[in-house]
Amino acid sequence: MSKPKSEPGENPSPRRDRRSERQPGDDRRGAIAGLIIAIVILGVGWWLARDLTAASKMQDCLMSGRSNCNVIEPAR
Repeated sequence: MSKPKSEPGENPSPRRDRRSERQPGDDRRGAIAGLIIAIVILGVGWWLARDLTAASKMQDCLMSGRSNCNVIEPAR
């Protein structure tokens, strides 16, 4: 059994046709999704670092024996 031979004007691989039909923005979707994921991870990391720093300062204050460790913000 032999494969049917393609004619001179035919493209033997249908996959190559799909690549030429892609839109220009399709290649950027993955990069944009990766960028959004990276920004979300950085935001969560920044928030977590600030929260853990505040908790660490509170624990240091309490461990030093003080009872008034709440942050007092000045009136504006």
